[in-house]
Amino acid sequence: MKLMLHYLMKHKKLLLGNFICVFGFIIIELGLPTLLAAMLDKGILNNDFGYIKKMGLWMILITVIGVSLNVLLVYFGQKITTKVIMEIRDDMYENIQTFSHNEYDQIGVSSLITRTTNDAYQVMIFIGMILKTGLLTPLMFIVSLFLVLKTSPGLSLFVFFAIPILLLGVLLISKYSDPLSKRQQKNLDGINRILRENLSGLRVIRAFVNEKFEEKRFEKVNENYADSSKKLFKLMALAQPAFFFLFNIIMALIIWFGAVQINNGSLQIGNLIAFIEYIFHALFSFMLFASVFMMYPRASVSAQRIQEVLELKTSIKEKESAVTKTTLKGYVEFQNVSFAYPGQEDTPTIENVSFKASPGETVAIIGSTGCGKTSMVQLIPRFYDVNQGKILVDGVDIRDYKLESLRKKIGYVPQKALLFTGTIAENLRYGKKEATESDLEEAIEIAQAKEFVDSKSLRFEERLSEGGSNFSGGQKQRLAIARAVIRKPEIYIFDDSFSALDYQTDFKLRQRLKKETKESTTLIVAQRVGTIMHADKILVLNEGKIIGMGTHKELLQNCSVYYDIAKSQLSEEELA
Repeated sequence: MKLMLHYLMKHKKLLLGNFICVFGFIIIELGLPTLLAAMLDKGILNNDFGYIKKMGLWMILITVIGVSLNVLLVYFGQKITTKVIMEIRDDMYENIQTFSHNEYDQIGVSSLITRTTNDAYQVMIFIGMILKTGLLTPLMFIVSLFLVLKTSPGLSLFVFFAIPILLLGVLLISKYSDPLSKRQQKNLDGINRILRENLSGLRVIRAFVNEKFEEKRFEKVNENYADSSKKLFKLMALAQPAFFFLFNIIMALIIWFGAVQINNGSLQIGNLIAFIEYIFHALFSFMLFASVFMMYPRASVSAQRIQEVLELKTSIKEKESAVTKTTLKGYVEFQNVSFAYPGQEDTPTIENVSFKASPGETVAIIGSTGCGKTSMVQLIPRFYDVNQGKILVDGVDIRDYKLESLRKKIGYVPQKALLFTGTIAENLRYGKKEATESDLEEAIEIAQAKEFVDSKSLRFEERLSEGGSNFSGGQKQRLAIARAVIRKPEIYIFDDSFSALDYQTDFKLRQRLKKETKESTTLIVAQRVGTIMHADKILVLNEGKIIGMGTHKELLQNCSVYYDIAKSQLSEEELA
């Protein structure tokens, strides 16, 4: 509730308008039966047509005002709800953008999607009900109860008999719905996770003919969600019939005893009709408020999940006096760096790594799969923080930089060439917003992407589907390289970024990059020796440790691990 109140209080003027409409609507709703009672008892029974006409006109006027206020009530409620949910989602998205990989792993991407969409929707529905009925029903109930007591204290005993029973039912339903709501949202996370994996891995699933397996996997989590939802909805469904059953019993008793009082002359017909209206408003208001109260556990679960995202702070923090500019450009140094992923501190991925890279120098990193090559280069833009030692960029510890300033120095091309839905130009300008047409031309020429871009009828305006799935792996890799090249960074990081290229394209691309990056530092993670054999310095990584450092020829002579890798890939002439 604290989360919802925090955002609601940002719109005090709209809330005031909502409250005025609620208050006015109550007065009008309860004013109609009062006027009706007066019309019956003083007009119809006394054959006073003038009084009947007068009351009738008042009732028409009140009805028109009541409809107008109800329209305004819906307008204010919807406007507040829309604004609040927009702000919640904006704040969630803004905070998610600050997360390091550690926070993404902690909550899970599928859960973050559920919290931003479905959980926010549940909160929106609840706030909408609060603004329309949550404020209206308590006031309606209190005023109706007052009029019930005023009209017939004797008959009002039936209302006070029903309230404790209704209240007990509400409390019991709320108690049992809370764990069901938590289970339901957790199962929805599972559905999103499996659906996301299935859609992104569709080709692999089809290649291994595992559609049936995935169907059963999805069916299982979907059944769990359906089971928890059924239990929750059945519980909620009990409320309305139980209320109407009790309501009808009370109404029958009131009409029975009311008729007896009319017969005795202690109650007028108009007052009985008004009393029934007051009773209806009192009990119906209680039922509506009860439905809001019963929805609270579900909304509360969603609000807690949203609050968790909003309150979660990234482990990658900036210092108040963070560095934004340096005199040196392009220098990278690892000083006794060790790193382990959270929860795996006993088995470090990188251990006691030290090396230097200077502008104009190409440093390559090679080693067996899982030896920590990618983890090592991901430490430079601070996707994770080191556990021991430090990394210097241009002579400054990367933890002392403003993150934006540090990452602007780097052109990063990840293992998986991730492209975004949009045009080729939009994807390239992701590296440099103000890039001109000539900048785009130069970038695709360097990245050896010009040939296939020119083959497209719309060239730079050719659209990429989600993830660039309408382009081949090699084309996506070259566009990702062009995106990094276009910003002309001080430091290039190519994380196995040439793996999808044929040897000829790979060679041409490296030759062209060498000219482009002669004043920058280039770090290359590779599996192919042919890609890195001409590097100025090659680091051989094994189980997170550097076991060899030098040129290609030096390592062939003094590093057995490198020699074995090279032997498996190169001819005897190339090894000589």
